[in-house]
Amino acid sequence: MEINFLALFVAALSTLAVGFIWYHPKVFGNTWMRESGTTEEKMKGSNMALIFGLSVLYAFFIAFIIQMLTIHQWGALGMIGGDPAVAKASYTEFMADYGSAFRTFKHGALHGFMTGLFLAIPMVGTSALYERRSFKYVLISGGFWTVCFTIMGGIICAWQ
Repeated sequence: MEINFLALFVAALSTLAVGFIWYHPKVFGNTWMRESGTTEEKMKGSNMALIFGLSVLYAFFIAFIIQMLTIHQWGALGMIGGDPAVAKASYTEFMADYGSAFRTFKHGALHGFMTGLFLAIPMVGTSALYERRSFKYVLISGGFWTVCFTIMGGIICAWQ
């Protein structure tokens, strides 16, 4: 298994596209600003190049893990300790038989969605409890990451 850095980068960039739509004032932007305590004045004083740059970097880190969750063949690599050079013939035979099994956008999107539902939303929700944020905030922020993980999983899994 080789890491497809281009797929990871494109998946990371997809979060910006989703964010531009998701947080648009006519979608969830106004509600998110109200629920998070953010104002347009606070946003205008921000270094948006830095924010977008770090957002892509963080999304790239997330994409790196999403590939492990969406591509089953990474599990086979983990079973042999991560070094195909020292693997037994059974690993090579397994990869010859199943090397591209379940490598579809649909399958990756399913695993991405499950990751969002069972990882992102609980993480956002837990933070929101201590930050005294509303359930609307959890749904908007957790929903954003669930949509992002779904799209990222699809891109990463399908791009061979």
